[in-house]
Amino acid sequence: MDMASQESPLSGTSLSGTRVFRLAHWLSDSINTARLKLARRWKFEPKTIAYQGYGSTEWVRVLGRVVLASKPVPGSRADHAARNGTENVRGWRAFTSVPIPRSEVEIEVGGTVTKVKADRGGLVDIDIPVSLAPGWHTAILRSPDAEPAEASILVIAPDTKFGIVSDIDDTVMVTALPRPFLALWNTFVLSERARMATPGMAVLLDRLTVEHPDAPVIYLSTGPWNAAPTLARFLTRNMYPAGPLLLTDWGLTQDRWFRSGQEHKRRNLERLAAEFPHMRWLLIGDNGQHDEQIYSQFTQHNADKVAAIAIRQLSVSEAVFAGGHSEDGDHSASTVPWIYSPDGAGIARQLRELELL
Repeated sequence: MDMASQESPLSGTSLSGTRVFRLAHWLSDSINTARLKLARRWKFEPKTIAYQGYGSTEWVRVLGRVVLASKPVPGSRADHAARNGTENVRGWRAFTSVPIPRSEVEIEVGGTVTKVKADRGGLVDIDIPVSLAPGWHTAILRSPDAEPAEASILVIAPDTKFGIVSDIDDTVMVTALPRPFLALWNTFVLSERARMATPGMAVLLDRLTVEHPDAPVIYLSTGPWNAAPTLARFLTRNMYPAGPLLLTDWGLTQDRWFRSGQEHKRRNLERLAAEFPHMRWLLIGDNGQHDEQIYSQFTQHNADKVAAIAIRQLSVSEAVFAGGHSEDGDHSASTVPWIYSPDGAGIARQLRELELL
């Protein structure tokens, strides 16, 4: 069982911080065990979910999850949605599956077979050494009693010099995520087809990929992995370029009650910088959360790896729903260009001035 490696902020209670987190992890595992028993009683079936990954010509990052999920009734709306993704799907359906912790997973990619174990949340996130040509490839994930799942893997050419990292919420999709009750509504209740694409952002990203055909587009969000299929359908339906989703998992960590979305973004930006040291990234976000702060901190130590930072400005009404917005900082001393605009068209105009578009 996982234990906290440092003292909890709640260590002033009768229990030490370590004991508090040990108890919290025990409760979390017990609840998940009870959910697994209930899911099996309800005839939920093991399911392997594969997410888009990425890599170089020498390794690939494979992402997936193993869960127990209900099987849609044949001919039902849920069955139709599962098969072709053309029906409205309520957000809560993505959270009815139950993760299978520590499940064994076999991954086959490029003729290489690797056996791994999922983490306590059923998640697989692993780098696999393999020699592949640049372009899209397929990894096959197999877990006990489940149908194999295929993951698309984008292999980035070694001479690629430009890439795109984009936030999702309030950047390419209008959700007003920071407002707690609205976030719950958007996540669990709202039909996925009721979510709106941010004006001009799909056109912007499409034009960037035309101008830079080898550039990867990576969507970095604080959203949960449960929402990955919904987000992938949203991006496809609104004609955004294909690209890996880097999401996170809600719940306990080694030393926190809830995972830090900011830390998740920082860690993955640093990881991308280390994995592709010769690439420069266009970082796209919004001023409704912490993107400005995160990108600014990243740039302080990696200015040579950032081509520009584009911040989508929330409208007055969006800022109200989002609970406000961050202040546009003074970046006059920055060696990296900063762009501010309320939509994709405005960002595109300024990128043309920088000769990035």
